Amino acid sequence: MTIFYSATSNGFYPDSSKEAYVQAGCWPDDGVEVSERWYSYLINNQGNGKEILPDDHGQPVLKTRPEPGRAELIRQAEETRTTLMSEANTAILPLQDAQTLGIATADELAALERWRLYRVMLNRLDISAATDIVWPEKPA
Repeated sequence: MTIFYSATSNGFYPDSSKEAYVQAGCWPDDGVEVSERWYSYLINNQGNGKEILPDDHGQPVLKTRPEPGRAELIRQAEETRTTLMSEANTAILPLQDAQTLGIATADELAALERWRLYRVMLNRLDISAATDIVWPEKPA
């Protein structure tokens, strides 16, 4: 099997699918042939801080991932907070329904209180701290 690598898209393209790529208008102009052995090495050794990126000649190589910058850390923290807020909202809704209907048990009311506090604490986090964020503990 012949494999091509595009530095522009940072992707691999098997020659066996070239016709489909050409018809779709996405066969890379900068594709360079890569041996199956090198392709396998790259695919099997990416991760653990390494990623496949083009070198100065457009060839695929493994490079150490750069440490994320402040903006990326803030973006990741915002994404984490959004996910955690969504989880909290999902937990709160049925508890809130039980409370509104007047059928909440003491355990449900206590859980509702814990989840609401957690959600407030998430909302108060200073995400601009990026690396120094102390995340509140999720209710059990």
